[in-house]
Parts: sequence; C-alpha cells; structure tokens
Amino acid sequence: MKRSLFVILVLSHLSVLGQISFGNSKKINEDWKFMLQDNQNFKSSTYNDEKWKSVNIPHDWSIEAQLSPTLASATGYLPGGIAWYRKTLDVPSNKKGEKVYLYFEGIYNRSEVFINGQSLGKRPNGYISFSFDATPYINYGETNIIAVRVDHSKSADSRWYSGSGIYRNVWLIYSNPVHISEWGVYAYPEVKKNLGILNIEVELENDSSSKEVLTVVNELFGSNGKLVVKSTSKIDVASKASNKITTNLKVKKPKLWSIETPNLYQLKTTVFKGNEVIDETRTQTGFRKFTFDANNGFALNDTWMKLKGVCLHHDAGVLGSAVPREVWKTRLQTLKDIGVNAIRTSHNPQAPDFYNLCDELGLLVLNEAYDEWEFPKRKWLEGWNSGAPGFEGSYDIFADWAEKDMEDLVRRDRNHMSVFAWSIGNEVDYPNDPYSHPVLDGGGDTGFSQAVYGGYKKEAPDAMRLGAIAKRLVAAVKKYDKSRPTTAGLAGVAMSNETAYPSALDITGYNYTESKYQTDHEKYPNRVIYGSENRHDMEAWLAVKNNDHIFGQFLWTGIDYLGESGRWPSRGFYSGLVDFSGNIKPRGYFRQSLWSQKPMIYFGTYPIRHSDRGGLSKDAWSLWNYDDAQNIRVVCYTNASKARLELNGNLVGEAKAYDEKTGIISWDIPYQSGTLEAVGLNDKNEAISRYKISSSKRPEAIKVKLENKLIDKNRGVAQVRVEIVDEDGIPVKLADNEITCRIKGSGRLLGLEAGNNTDMTDYTDNKQRVFHGGILAYIEANGNSGASINIEFTSPWLKSAEVTLELK
Repeated sequence: MKRSLFVILVLSHLSVLGQISFGNSKKINEDWKFMLQDNQNFKSSTYNDEKWKSVNIPHDWSIEAQLSPTLASATGYLPGGIAWYRKTLDVPSNKKGEKVYLYFEGIYNRSEVFINGQSLGKRPNGYISFSFDATPYINYGETNIIAVRVDHSKSADSRWYSGSGIYRNVWLIYSNPVHISEWGVYAYPEVKKNLGILNIEVELENDSSSKEVLTVVNELFGSNGKLVVKSTSKIDVASKASNKITTNLKVKKPKLWSIETPNLYQLKTTVFKGNEVIDETRTQTGFRKFTFDANNGFALNDTWMKLKGVCLHHDAGVLGSAVPREVWKTRLQTLKDIGVNAIRTSHNPQAPDFYNLCDELGLLVLNEAYDEWEFPKRKWLEGWNSGAPGFEGSYDIFADWAEKDMEDLVRRDRNHMSVFAWSIGNEVDYPNDPYSHPVLDGGGDTGFSQAVYGGYKKEAPDAMRLGAIAKRLVAAVKKYDKSRPTTAGLAGVAMSNETAYPSALDITGYNYTESKYQTDHEKYPNRVIYGSENRHDMEAWLAVKNNDHIFGQFLWTGIDYLGESGRWPSRGFYSGLVDFSGNIKPRGYFRQSLWSQKPMIYFGTYPIRHSDRGGLSKDAWSLWNYDDAQNIRVVCYTNASKARLELNGNLVGEAKAYDEKTGIISWDIPYQSGTLEAVGLNDKNEAISRYKISSSKRPEAIKVKLENKLIDKNRGVAQVRVEIVDEDGIPVKLADNEITCRIKGSGRLLGLEAGNNTDMTDYTDNKQRVFHGGILAYIEANGNSGASINIEFTSPWLKSAEVTLELK
C-alpha cells in the first residue's frame, strides 16, 4: 500500500520534473539578476551585481520594452539586444564527488553560459533545450556564480515574435558519476491486436575511473499507480564511456492513448550498483498506433480519421514567450473544446510543459524544427513594407548546428505520446525566397501557363540543394527515432517536385496548395499528403473532408500571436481561432461548427451594407446594439441540421437548413432591442442547442469571472477575467473603459491582456482598456500556504470589483 501511494505521489509531480532524465534535479528559477547591457566583466565571479534588476525565470525582456513603429514588424515592433543574467549558487560540501549540471529548457538566443568565470559552452539556437557539465569549475561548500550572456542583437531573426532571454525553466542537477544519459531513456510502443509492446532503450554514462557492472530495472505503472510489468537487465559500462541496454515490456489489453481517452502509463527506470540505487528517472509513456496511407490518410489505433489541426507560435500576448503552464493548459483546452485535435509547433520546438499537456489532454503534435535552413528569408527590419527587406536570421548557424539541434529535439521529445511526426522545415522552398528553379519560368511541359513568383532567377541558390539537406536532417531524426514519420511544410510544391526534397520525406505537407491535392495524388500515388498550413475558408476544409487521401489540415493560426505584424498599429498576426487573451473569436465558433462533435450554436451580427452583396462573414461578433429598424444580418454557425431565430420570444427567422457549401445560416432582420436567440434543431425539429445575446445599456459595473480561487503558492498563476456589465448585469460588448488593477498580499500582476491587436500601449503595467467589453489579468503567487492575494479592479464612473485568491 505504501508503495502504491508513493508511486501515485511521484506520478502526480511528473509534469514538474519536465525533461530531466537523470540525477536529482530542482528548479533554480528564483533570484536571478538581470542587466540589458553587454560587458565581458559580467561573467566574473567577483563582479558586483547589486544594482542589477532582480528577476525570476522564465523571463522575457523584449515584452517589457517600449513598442515602436521604427522597429521590425516581424518582431511585433519590439526590440532585442544583448543582456546578461547572473545567479548565486550554493553547492553544499557534502555534494563533493557528485556531478553538477545546469539544464536550460530554452534561451533566446545565441547564449553562452559561465560558472565562476569559466565558459561552459555556447548554444545559438534559442528554441533547443540543452545542459552543461559544470563539475570541473564548481566550488563545493562555497558560493558559485552562474552568468549567462544572451545575444539577441539580430532582433528580427524570426518572422514572428521570439522573445529574448532565459524564457523557459532552469534546472540544477546533481548526479552520480555513473548515471542515465541525458534523454537516455527511449520508450516507443507497438500495438498488435490485444498486445501492447513497450520497446525500451536505456543509455548509461560512466564518468568514473573504473568499469562498472550495473543492473537496470524497468517498471511500468498504470495511471492508478499499480505495477503492471517489470524487467531486469545487466550491463557493463567501461570507464569514461557509455553503453545501452534494450528490452521490452509486454502488456495484455493495454489501455490505449487516444484523443478521446488519453490513457498514460509511467515507466520507472532504476539503475543499481549492487544493492545501491545510483540513478532513477520516470518517463511518461503509453500505447497507441499510427498508420499513414497514401490512399486512406491517417489512422490512430486503426481508426481512420481527419486531423483538425492548427499552427501555434509560442507566445501568449502580454506574457511574451515566458508562458506559465497554467496558461498553456487553458489555451490548449479551449482549442480542444473548439474541436481541434492536432497542433503544429510553428516553426520551432515548444517548451516541455506544452508536450506534457498535449499528452494529458489528448492532442496530437506535429513537432517542427526550422523555418530557415542555410539561407535567410526576407523580413521587414524597420517598420512594415518600408525600405528594402533585410536578411537577419538563424541561417549562419545552420551548417554547424543543424544536425545537432535536430537530434536533440528528437531525443528530448521522442517519448511523448502526442508527437506523431517530425517536421524538418517550413517553407524553406518558397520560390525565389531564396531558392529558384527553371520550372518557375513556366511553359513547355511544366504545367504552368505563366512565370511563377517572378520566374527563374539564375543567380539565386539552386533548388536542387533542398533534397540533399532534407536527407541530412531526416537521417538525424532516424538516428534516434524510427517509430515516427518525417515531414515538412512545402510552400513551393511545384518547384520542390522537381527536386529530391519530397521523396526524402515520409509524409508531405502542402502549405496553401489545395489545388494540387488531386493532381499530385495521381502523379505520385505513393505520397502521403496533408495540409500543413491552410486558410480558414470552407473550400480548404472541404478539400480535406471530401478526399480520403488527405488526412488533415493545420489552420493558420490557432491563436493570435505577436509579430509578423501588419502596418502600425499592429501587435501581431490576427487570424487565430482564439485571441491574445484566450477568448474564442467568431471564426473559432465557425470552426467549432465544422469540427466539434458536441451540439453547438453561435451567431454574430453586422449592419447590411451595399458592398455585402449577399456575402456571409465568419468573423461576426455577437453584438445586439444598433439603431432602431436598422437592417442587420445575423449569421449563425452551428452543427445542428437547421436553426431558427427568435427575438424577445417571437420568431423572426424561419428555420433554415444547414448550408453544406458555406457552413452558415443567415437571416436579415430590422433591429429591435431585447434578447436575440438562435435555436439549433435536429431532424425531428427538437431543440439541441441555444445561444442568445441581449441589448445592453450604458456601462455600470465591473464583473469578475474566476473558475478557481485556489492556486499554487509556488508561483502558481491565476487567470482572472473581467467584463463590463450594465445595470442589469448584461455584458457591454461595446465598452472600452480603462481598467486599473491593484494587488495586495502574496502576489504580483504579470500583465493585463485585452486581445486588441491595434492597442500599442504598455500591457505590462496595471492599466489597460478593455476590448469587446473584457480583459484578462494574469496574477502570480509568491507567498506562503495559507496566505492570500486580494485583487481590486477599478475604473472611473464604474462600480469596482474585488476577488481574493487563496494559496495552497
């Protein structure tokens, strides 16, 4: 009984352990010093940093800076720079004889890590997790100084907002000289009828001066904490060398991981030297089966299905790139509620928390590594569409780091049940940006009637290089994981088809190229095709839905993100199903009507104009405040077979059948104040879903909406929603009042996020205007158990609101 309880407690903290696969680890996120300057003296252990700013990790310095129209639109008009971080680290004398490692989940970017003035190494890629062995320079029983230089002076090195700094968790690891290698446990499942086979590899490192004879025990536990099966293996590891054991665990009738039932198991790996435990780790795993077929698409556990995916960048509005786990959980759950079942990590690896959450929630992940290879893409470096494009990027590190970064991505994430494929690149084949090929001239037997993207440019890099690079990266993937397919998002399919690029991949992603789904299926009958990046229009979805050989699509994008902005004022790209603040947008409800299996209905409204010409918008907000008798179009998104419209209980819109071509039911009616309600009906005319909105009066009060008032005292984050209501408690969607947030107690405000793409004011202070009548406050705890956080929201002429958070 005690054993089972112990296992359950350990497993409940699995997500906290992150990606640490060996030794004894702990987060060292608190009490860092920060300076946005560059000076080589900052690495010295004797440097006085008392006047530096105190920060906690994760930390993104760019999001705290001033937005400016003179900065790159690619970055969301926010700056980069060069900065240093420092931290005091006390290593007890009784740790002497143990190894000491520093593990960073992500530093953006071009970082160098020092301990006591000695360089441990550099890592230029800002999205890759890495560690350094600090042992040779550690002063046991004394104070040690960690210093980290971060060089993001090439601020527009991504086409989107990347953030700057140590924006993910940092870990300190103590280990025996003989231990499991970093990411050294690899567990991949096979499912054969009613038998689950968990194939296991365990790599060990021996940094001692003698050969070691070891025993490795692998134990598989179910979600209830009960032991399912175990194995024991013997292994010899030579001094200053590594070695690996392979084994498997067989489970009859395993509980399969799926989107509907994401069943997970836990693998405990223990290393014994005689009777002494010298290392152990726990790996979240499970059983599931992927099938890819050129004619039938994709099957999960032998069930053919469509991937209803979205592309996601890694920021969260006001939080920048330093996004807490709680925020990602809310966002991912919102997407799943919409009907999303797959995520593409555009265009880089995400934080470890992200993959753990996808495992737990039941979301498939297309894990992507690169947006650029050996050449940069064009980017606006000063404003938008102003002057000549620039060529900042990560291309200069590609030759030296491409395979290493790819291998580390695979090794870190290969145990996740959610990850179904590895993407080696996105739009690196965009015609003439940078590669070119004679096929772009058109004519002859090319199939083109006119030149494409300016025609063939002889002076540009030869597109034939794509195939050779793809083969290198695919080999890097296969070196550490042969259980999943490789893929890429092709932007210039017609050009790439003339190269070895597509044939180097296991499955092929087409970006915005639905027109080639059928012709390429006929021309390349063995190619597995899907939409790796797609628009939100109905035609793009029907091209998936109505073709068995296309297994899914990934919309651009799932959530609004910073950067890749338009003309000032514009914080970012605004095509998401969900806005910066995590609210579902109208197009999110439209997508829910296409993708969700649960009954739903939503409607939005807008005045009828001559220019509408019968058009139906999928971006209509739910508003019912207009001029009397004004002609209003009501557009309804539902998965019901038909719907009717009522105003103040009276029928104003006859029941209409669902339109398979547009996905929208609409009515044109004169405005009259009151309550407007849409009712979804089944084939028997029975009501199965309802949605209503009411006309509002003037703003009267602030209302707080909070699902859970209890948060973790250890920097847990609460998401407090605020909306403006009238005297009757009806939300005032047109309100744009400025809200002030004041906090008392054991917490701090991380930021206020309204979701407004054109508001270029400071989102990190305690004042912000609401948008569509609402705003979201992120509150972080920094107190003790039993303490509380009092939050007050005020605005001139409005009744204020308060809420108290309890800490656990």
